[in-house]
Amino acid sequence: MRRLSHVCVFVLLVGSLAGVAPAAATPATQAEDCSFPVTMTDATGAEVTIEERPERVTTTNPSAAQTMWEVGGRAQVVGLTQYASYLDGAESRTNVSASFGVTVERVVGTNPDLVIAPNASAGDVAPLRQAGLTVYHLPAATTIEDIRAKTATIGRLTGNCEGASEANAWMDANVDAVRQVTADAEDRPTALYPLGGGYVAAGNTFVTSLIELAGAENVAARNHAQYPQLSDEIILQLDPDVLFVTENTANIATTEPYASTTAGETNSTVAVQVRNINQPAPRSVVSFAHNATAQLYPDRYDADSYVPRSAVTPAVTQTSEPTPADHTPSTDQPTTDASGPGFTAIGALLAVLALVSTLSRRRP
Repeated sequence: MRRLSHVCVFVLLVGSLAGVAPAAATPATQAEDCSFPVTMTDATGAEVTIEERPERVTTTNPSAAQTMWEVGGRAQVVGLTQYASYLDGAESRTNVSASFGVTVERVVGTNPDLVIAPNASAGDVAPLRQAGLTVYHLPAATTIEDIRAKTATIGRLTGNCEGASEANAWMDANVDAVRQVTADAEDRPTALYPLGGGYVAAGNTFVTSLIELAGAENVAARNHAQYPQLSDEIILQLDPDVLFVTENTANIATTEPYASTTAGETNSTVAVQVRNINQPAPRSVVSFAHNATAQLYPDRYDADSYVPRSAVTPAVTQTSEPTPADHTPSTDQPTTDASGPGFTAIGALLAVLALVSTLSRRRP
């Protein structure tokens, strides 16, 4: 009975995350004015007013922290979660993580002027506001355009409009470069991103947008949405040509039912960082796009297609507050080293799936 209750909690969480709609927020526009005060409507429908440029920002999700680094706002960040520990200098910020989500007390302890809470942190928004904090809740990002809007919004809220414009220009340049690699490719492979326990990423997700960007088709998106749990029979019927795997699922192609698919029988996998496939933010998009495309199309891909940030001129130049002294825009080449899981909706599912697995092994 105890094991069944854990599974029920997991299923309920899947349903709640899958039902979060991304349409409630007013997207930021890349206006020339980046002054304060600023009032914006967030994903909860609340009007959030920020009187002056926030000097202390806490993020409740690694995608927001990554975005703050990319727009030049890292000096403003005083709190972040454990899954953002890969960011340069993250160790000097307060870790506000709880076993699931964040600890309200830790967030309050960072004395933030602004808390940025992405979609997967929906459950943390009300408690943080009840604690008297100013919280902006971002909508779900399921497309590259959503990530562009999210980046612009974070830039506007934190007074880093020019940095946001630069980050988006860099991301867009690399998205365009990768798309050119596969523009005339025929017979694009079908793909699947298994999470474990029969759960997969399907339609209307950030994952599907990335898989399509890399020149493959997410076969689960044909008839399924969000992160469904599929039976072995359905997975065999989908029969993907390739499996996307991370450091957390590196051997999944050798387990059933995946071992009996075309991908498993031919040992066809694309290895990507879990943070890049799970965290909707500019650096993740760029790294995933290049790494995945290089593996899917080795005869077409050329490393010279990578566009460094220094080579990109933003389409819109904006007036903003002075850039923090430690602002260092990303110059990273795409990488494939391991890291902690991203804590978007998919990261939340992975975290709870791991928790369910642990609890189910305990004796009553």
